[in-house]
Order: sequence, then C-alpha cells, then structure tokens
Amino acid sequence: MTSALTIGRLALAADVHIETVRYYQRVGLLREPERPLGGVRRYEHQDLARLQFIRRAKTMGFTLDEIAGLLHLKGKRACEQTRRMTEHKLLDVRRKLEDLKRLETELMQLADDCAHAPRGEHCPTLNFLHQT
Repeated sequence: MTSALTIGRLALAADVHIETVRYYQRVGLLREPERPLGGVRRYEHQDLARLQFIRRAKTMGFTLDEIAGLLHLKGKRACEQTRRMTEHKLLDVRRKLEDLKRLETELMQLADDCAHAPRGEHCPTLNFLHQT
C-alpha cells in the first residue's frame, strides 16, 4: 500500500464514504493531515489501519465513544479493559437476540392469525397495531 493516499483512496481502501472519514476527523477518531500549500492532504498507512480498526469495531457493535476508548488502551491492563468492554457488548447482543426471538414469535403469531382470519373481517395485525 502506498504511503500517500488521498482522502478518496483512503475511503475506498477502507470501504467507507469520504464523509465518514471527515466525520471521524471532526469527532477526533482520525487525524486530519496538514494540507501542503496548494496541495492535497495525504494519508499514511497508519491512517488506513486506524480507519479499518474503527470500521471493524463498529461492525462488532461498539459505539464511537467505546471505539475512542479502545483506541486509547495501551499497556498491561489493556487486555483486561478490552475484555470487560467486550463482555459488556456480548451481554447487549444476547439481550437483543432475546428481544428478536420474542419479536419473531409475535410476528409468527400475527401472520398465523391473519392467515386464519375470516374473509371480510378486520385484520388481526392491524387490530394489534392500533392497540394502545
């Protein structure tokens, strides 16, 4: 990989939009290189690596605030702190899976109710959605 990437090439290499790169710069997750007089900002391999780190962490469900914390972890306690954050994220995922399982059951019941509703009667799903 070349060490002189334009913002467009950086975004392409990390599979993000240019505006995403700019946003990460505004919120302090990614550095903004100096612009040479009359020139174009150039990004280094380390910028690409950091952008890919951010993207992978987002894919794992970490928030931008959590990612900022992960980016600052160093030293002997880094793994312990990362493990705690990862376990917390795992609990969140398990809660969401339980919620999705409940939703799946409700949707299957509503679909079944609709399939067996007498013709010309009110739709059970619409009735359910209108409930307060």
